[in-house]
Amino acid sequence: MSIIGFLVFGLVVGALARLIKPGKQNLSILATLGLGVVGSIIGGVIASALGTGDIWELNILGSIVAIVAAVLLIGIAESVTSNKR
Repeated sequence: MSIIGFLVFGLVVGALARLIKPGKQNLSILATLGLGVVGSIIGGVIASALGTGDIWELNILGSIVAIVAAVLLIGIAESVTSNKR
């Protein structure tokens, strides 16, 4: 059940990151989900390393870091895909 919650949170993080990042992104919903989940993992790992909770635990610091990481990942994905065009 926690994996489903993690995927839903990753989708929310990816959607928020796309809203925060200016400009038009040419990413699919699966790419948004994937980058959101990766951002969530990064946020959880950093929050866990700082001692604010577990990687699977939803907390404020982990959420903020997850969104920032997802924004950066979307920027990287956009630069990689725009270079191919």
